[in-house]
Amino acid sequence: MQRILPFLIAILLWNCNDGDLQIETIDFDDVSIQTCESTITTATTVFFKINGDEALILDLQNGILANEASSDTIVSTLPGQSSLLYRVFSGTVSQGYFCDEIPATDPTVIEEIEAISGEVLINTVQNASDTTLYEHTILLRDVSLLNSQGERITDTSINDFGVVTTQD
Repeated sequence: MQRILPFLIAILLWNCNDGDLQIETIDFDDVSIQTCESTITTATTVFFKINGDEALILDLQNGILANEASSDTIVSTLPGQSSLLYRVFSGTVSQGYFCDEIPATDPTVIEEIEAISGEVLINTVQNASDTTLYEHTILLRDVSLLNSQGERITDTSINDFGVVTTQD
């Protein structure tokens, strides 16, 4: 019996698992910002980044982009004032998926996760060589994403969303 007990304990420990816990990585650092508009204006609110079969969609609050240089950082809360969605698709997604008049039926959304907390930070400077242009650096801070199984996405490399330019 004394020999069987350690053997049973070893089998039980070997068979234990942590369920379906899946740690995901979200990395859009090297992906360009896109929008459906041919010219970005201060009225543009929806920006997205596509990385193969994944997309990160930022919907800014109205009026947050302004053609005014400022030393102050504009802050918008997630999910209250602005929203951030992370989507996983069944295949490679393109700009047309977001912008076509008739929405595409393929690829389909496999998973959609909304940010449950965080902030969007916007710093605006006037372009030094063309004073009619304003560059808006969009940063994300303390973003927390929670999937439908209650699992937190832990390795999010989405702090630097990117830079968009508007014109006076």
